[in-house]
Amino acid sequence: MSDKITDKDAAHIAALSRLKLSGEETMMFRKQLSDILLYIEKLNELDTKDIAPTSHILPMKNVYREDHTEQPLDREAALSNAPDKTERFYKVAKIIE
Repeated sequence: MSDKITDKDAAHIAALSRLKLSGEETMMFRKQLSDILLYIEKLNELDTKDIAPTSHILPMKNVYREDHTEQPLDREAALSNAPDKTERFYKVAKIIE
């Protein structure tokens, strides 16, 4: 089987990925991508007609805790450990010029 990815394709994918590849790296990248596509073609040959789709190979259960309402912190408690604050707010450095 021949390579599925051309040098032009590999260069385009590298540019989209913001990768600067040497000629040797482009050839290696092209070969790796082609191998991946060939492997996918091989997987597509498998008969999966009677296989149920799954998102996990193991049974999953919900591991989240129950939600409980609580009283929020009062302003003084919330601001008590702030390194810099005004009367009612956290004071942060200006980030917009």
